[in-house]
Amino acid sequence: MTDRQPDFTATEIMTVAASRLLRDGTVCFVGIGLPSTAANLARLTHAPDVVLIYESGPIGAKPTVLPLSIGDGELAETADTVVGTPEIFRYWLQGGRIDVGFLGAAQVDRFANINTTVIGPYDKPKVRLPGAGGAPEIAAQAREVFIVLKQSPKSFVDKLPFITSAGYLDGGDARQKAGIPGAGPTAVITDLGILTPDPVTRELTLTSIHPGVTVEQVTAATGWDLKISPDLRTTPAPEPDALAALRDLQDRTARAHGQAAGGEG
Repeated sequence: MTDRQPDFTATEIMTVAASRLLRDGTVCFVGIGLPSTAANLARLTHAPDVVLIYESGPIGAKPTVLPLSIGDGELAETADTVVGTPEIFRYWLQGGRIDVGFLGAAQVDRFANINTTVIGPYDKPKVRLPGAGGAPEIAAQAREVFIVLKQSPKSFVDKLPFITSAGYLDGGDARQKAGIPGAGPTAVITDLGILTPDPVTRELTLTSIHPGVTVEQVTAATGWDLKISPDLRTTPAPEPDALAALRDLQDRTARAHGQAAGGEG
């Protein structure tokens, strides 16, 4: 007898689990890729009044397909309004009007600091990554931050070669002592589970594991001795309507742009 295979992929449950965290009416500053996919899925399902803001200036964007970049015309054409980038950052973000910053990452560490700059030494990197964009400001100023990325020893590392965007720095109250105003990352959603910061140490702790995934798989995909919650739960499987909406969105995007949009297939 063989185990029944799930009706969804690891990327799909990661995206659905991330989208569930967005509440209706939330003002969300969205990154391109997986964050944009999850945020737009929330808008198409349980959070129709979520307000999606992109770095290029669209406010209340409602794209019919996933954008290729922050400069994609689909964002401006479907937005409630479009303002200049300085207004997005000074009035909306620095003014405390962003409820959630939804970010991707190349790497994170145990305190949810983000690297999107280099792999290897900064002066002689092995890989030059896309860079910061507006992520450092979003990570600092949004009331809370969600991070979504695939989990592996290369992406979950004990020590980042470069901190692009601050999570909890060295842990504990280091973020507050540094004068960073936002609450910081409240969830890291991966293709294996969901991690949340310990309320005291701020170290990421596995609090939810996706169906069919083992704790051993998660710890093997983590570059440090991962803490496991004593109340570890199993992530609910994607609802059929959410899965259908996600697949329809990705199919429309593939027809419009090819497979490059939407973060990951």
